[in-house]
Amino acid sequence: MVTNILMIIFTPIIAFFIGVIFVGLKRKIIARIQRRYGPPVVQPLLDIIKLLAKKENISHGVMFDLGPVILLGAVIMTVQFLPTPNAPLLSNYGDLIALIYISVVGALGMALGAGEASNPNASIGVAKALSLMFSYELPFAIVVATIILRYQSTNINIIIHGQSYLHWGLFFLPITTIAGFISIYGAMGEHPFDVAVAPQEIATGPMVEYGGKHLGFLMIDHMMHTYIELALFVNLFMGGASNWFFFIAKMFGVYFVMTVIETVMPRFKMENAIKYFMRWPTILALIGLLTVYIGG
Repeated sequence: MVTNILMIIFTPIIAFFIGVIFVGLKRKIIARIQRRYGPPVVQPLLDIIKLLAKKENISHGVMFDLGPVILLGAVIMTVQFLPTPNAPLLSNYGDLIALIYISVVGALGMALGAGEASNPNASIGVAKALSLMFSYELPFAIVVATIILRYQSTNINIIIHGQSYLHWGLFFLPITTIAGFISIYGAMGEHPFDVAVAPQEIATGPMVEYGGKHLGFLMIDHMMHTYIELALFVNLFMGGASNWFFFIAKMFGVYFVMTVIETVMPRFKMENAIKYFMRWPTILALIGLLTVYIGG
């Protein structure tokens, strides 16, 4: 009982530091590919500390202040419903559908906060972010339906148990795995799907009015969100892990593939990104669902 309580308290902290290391390593890897030295691995942590230490913090209203808080709260709660090695946390009290619902609530809270600033760039960024969210949620919803049909459960622990002895979805549901990978990659907002925050177009999008402690909270959210999406993919398609070493190694392997794609791919335009999600991952997800339905 005490161990479970401690894990519930410390897992969000662990998730944050894993996200910091992963984002720092990604910057270093991209820099080396481009023949640069790159920033130190801990640079994201230093940036967050600098932002949180700032005394100046401009506010545009109560909802503007609550936006990052709602987003961070939703992220922390989402972490609690993701099983970790030897620790189910709160995953027995909420299933895969509840986890997805909580994550969407955070995004909508952030959209309301950014809209409070009445900055046209922020409004455009919110519209782009929500449009992109709806487009990648469609194939991911089909992927989730396929997984539920395959394992006859919405409980993530049961889904992980069903992949024991290397019966990973990666091997037995390859088409669904590809669709899930693309959808989760889009949810992370990484290049080439970073259209909502593309500085060349709308000056960092929804966060354009945020600075100081507000921006520090948003960066904390980004680090933890990176952990959530990678952990979700590992749990759904790679059988989770029996210890933290293998869990982190699997997540880093997935993130490394994403980093390579980010390095070589040009950024999509908004309309191209939506068409892409509505076409290829959706078609693959439907094929995967049909295959499991017929095979089941």
